[in-house]
Amino acid sequence: MKKLISYFCIAILCVSISANAAGLNSVHTSSATFVVAAGNQGNILYSNNSGNTWNRTTIGTVNFKSVFTLGSKVWYTSDAGKVYTSSTAVTDITESNTGVNTSVNSVFFTDANTGYICGDNGVLMKSIDGGVTWTNSNTGISNVKLNSISFKDAQNGVTVGNNGSVFVTSNGGSSWTAETVSTTRNLLAVKYYSDGIGIAGEWGTVLYRGTSSAWYYPNMKTNSDIRGIEGESFNDIHVVGGGGFIRNNISGNSNFLNFERNPMLADLVSISKFANIGYAVSSLNNAVIRTTNGGVSWELPSGTTVSYNWVSKPGASGNFLGNNMCLHPTDRNTIFIAFGNRIYRSTDKAEGWTAIGNVIPSSNTPHSFFVSPVDTNIWLVATEASPDRVYRTTDYGNTWTAVLTLNFSNYGQPLEMDQNNPHTFYFAPDNGGFWKSTDDGATWNEISNSYPFRSPCDIIVMHDSSKVIFVADGITGSGQANIFRSINGGANWTLVHTASASEIPSMANSVFDQATMWCTEWSGSNIYKSTNYGANWTTDHSNSFSGWGSDVCREDPDVIITGSWGASATISTNGGQTWTNISSGLSGHGGGILIPDRGYLVCHQGSNVYKLNVTYSVLTAVNENIISAVPADYNLSQNYPNPFNPSTTISYSLPQSGNVILKIYNETGKEVNTLAEGFRNAGTYEVNFNGSDLSSGIYFYKLQTSGFTSTKKMILIK
Repeated sequence: MKKLISYFCIAILCVSISANAAGLNSVHTSSATFVVAAGNQGNILYSNNSGNTWNRTTIGTVNFKSVFTLGSKVWYTSDAGKVYTSSTAVTDITESNTGVNTSVNSVFFTDANTGYICGDNGVLMKSIDGGVTWTNSNTGISNVKLNSISFKDAQNGVTVGNNGSVFVTSNGGSSWTAETVSTTRNLLAVKYYSDGIGIAGEWGTVLYRGTSSAWYYPNMKTNSDIRGIEGESFNDIHVVGGGGFIRNNISGNSNFLNFERNPMLADLVSISKFANIGYAVSSLNNAVIRTTNGGVSWELPSGTTVSYNWVSKPGASGNFLGNNMCLHPTDRNTIFIAFGNRIYRSTDKAEGWTAIGNVIPSSNTPHSFFVSPVDTNIWLVATEASPDRVYRTTDYGNTWTAVLTLNFSNYGQPLEMDQNNPHTFYFAPDNGGFWKSTDDGATWNEISNSYPFRSPCDIIVMHDSSKVIFVADGITGSGQANIFRSINGGANWTLVHTASASEIPSMANSVFDQATMWCTEWSGSNIYKSTNYGANWTTDHSNSFSGWGSDVCREDPDVIITGSWGASATISTNGGQTWTNISSGLSGHGGGILIPDRGYLVCHQGSNVYKLNVTYSVLTAVNENIISAVPADYNLSQNYPNPFNPSTTISYSLPQSGNVILKIYNETGKEVNTLAEGFRNAGTYEVNFNGSDLSSGIYFYKLQTSGFTSTKKMILIK
C-alpha cells in the first residue's frame, strides 16, 4: 500500500460535460447522507448532504471502474489492477496493489474489513484487512471477464461476467460454483438480495430468481444494454441502461414496465439506493440524478443547466418528404435513410453517411423507406415518380423492381411495415383503398373494398396487435384532418378523430404502452393524445408552431418529440407532463423524427440529417487537481488580484496532512463563506472566491489548521 500524496487546486466552478467528455462509471451510497461517484481520468464527485450539493475532485489519471461505500469508508477500483480507499472526506485516498494488472471491474465489502473484487481474466480476490492487501479467492472461476460482484451476507455471494457467466459462493468466497443460465450475453451487473438474485446485461438482458426458484427472463422489449441493478428485494428491482431509462418490477410488474421518469438523455451505467433516496450516473456527463421518493421521479442536481442543440451530420442529402429513416434490425450502430434517388447508410449512429446500392429508378422524392428484419437484403421505398411507385430490392439496393404503381400524397408517408409481422407491409394511396402485402412487399392486394380515404398522410400499426391499424388523412387547405381506425387488420375503418387543420402528418405509439398514442397537425399547432388505444383523441397541448414529425422513444414511452414543417421541435421526458423547446440548430423544413434510445435522437430535416446534442452544466462546490510538490512550511498567501471584482484567488500550503478550515468574514466579523473545511493531504491549494453576491468593502480570510493560523485582508470594489 502507498499513500497518494495529492496536491490540489480548488475552485468554485460550473462543470460543463458534453457527450464526448469523461463522465462517471459507478455510484454508491450506504447511508442517508454520503454518496460518491467515480469515473475516468480520476473523476470523483461526492456529497455529504444527500446530494443537495456536490464536490468534485480529480485523482491523477486513474480510470475508476467501480466505487463502494460502507460506514465511513470508501473503496474504488481501476482499470490498472489497483484498489483505492478513503474516508468519506474523499481527499485522503490511498492506493493498494492487488498483484494484477488487468481491469478490476467491481468491488463489494460485507463489513469494514472483508471485501471482494472481480475483474478481467477471471480475477476474483478477497481482502480481510479493509482493502490493504488482496489474495486470490477464485476457486471454481473460469478465465472469463467478470463485471460485477455482490454479497447478501458474509457467506453468500454472486459474480457475473461475459458469455452468460454466473458464479455463486456459499462459503465466503472459498469456492465458487457455476450457475447455468439461458443466455450467452455479457452480464454486466448483479445484486444479491436477501430473498433472491437479480442480474442485468447486454441487449436488454435481465434475469432474476428467488432464493430457491428457477431463473425468470422478462421480455424487456429493448435491445439496449442494461448496466446497473439495485433495489430492496427480489420484488423491488430497479435497472438502468440504454440512453437513460430506469425501470422496475414493483407491484408484480414482472416485465419491468414501470418506467421511472427522469431527465437524463444519456446512458445510465450505475444506480445505488438507500431507502427512498437513490442516485444514478452516466458515463457521458457529471450530472448525478437523484430520487427522494423511491424512484417515482428523478431530478438533476440543483443548479444544473441543460442545453439542447441539433447538429448537422454530413453525407446524406437530397429531396425527401415523410420519414425515410430506418434502423438496422440487428446492428444497433447502423441506420439507413432515403434521399432523392439514393439510399444512405450510417454505421456510427447517424454521425456520418455513405451512399449505398444503385439509384432508385424514376425516383426524385422518397416518402417512406424500410429494411426488412426478415432479410436485410430486402428494402422497400415509396417514391414520387410519374406515376408514383413502390420499389423493392432483394439484393441490398443493387437492383430495383416496381411492385406497386399508385399515386399517393405528395406530403405523406404511404408505406408502413407491420412490426409485429415484418413479412407484412401496408400501403395507402390517394383517392381510396388500403393495400396489403404478406410476402415482404413482393405482391399486393387491396383489402378494404376501396375505402374512401382522401389523401393518407401516415400509417401505424399497434404494437402486439396487428389487427389494430390507423391511417391519418388530410388535404392541404381542406381545414379537415382525420384519423381512421381499423380493428380487423385493415378491412373495415372507423373515423375516430377530426381536427380543424389540413393534415395529420404523423402519428406515434410505443411498444411499452399500447393505450397511449400521439399525433401532430398541420397547419395547426395542436398536439393530440389518445389514452384508450386510439378510440378517442383529445388536445394535449399547443405549440407555437405547426406540427409535422413525431416519435416516441423506442426504449422509454416517457420520451416524446414533436417537430414542425419548419425548424422547430419540442421534447418531453415525463410522458407529456412538461415540454421543452429544442429548436436550436435546426434549419430547413421538417420531416421525420426517430428516437432509437434516450441518448440517440435523430431528425430528418430539410436536405440534411440532424442529431440532438445535450450538454449538462453541473454546479459543483470544489474542483481539485495536483499542482505542486509538498511545501516546506505552512503559508497563507495574499489573494490576487486585490482589490478584486468579483473574483479572486487565495492559495495556501500545508507541509503536513490534517484538517483545514478556510473561511471569509466581513468587517464586523460575521462569517460570509466557507471555502475549505475538512481533511486535506499535504500540498499547495488554490481557491477561487466569487464575491458577486457581496457588497463592496473590506473582508478577511482566515486559515486554521492544527499547527497554523493566519488571517489576511482583501478588498472587494464593485
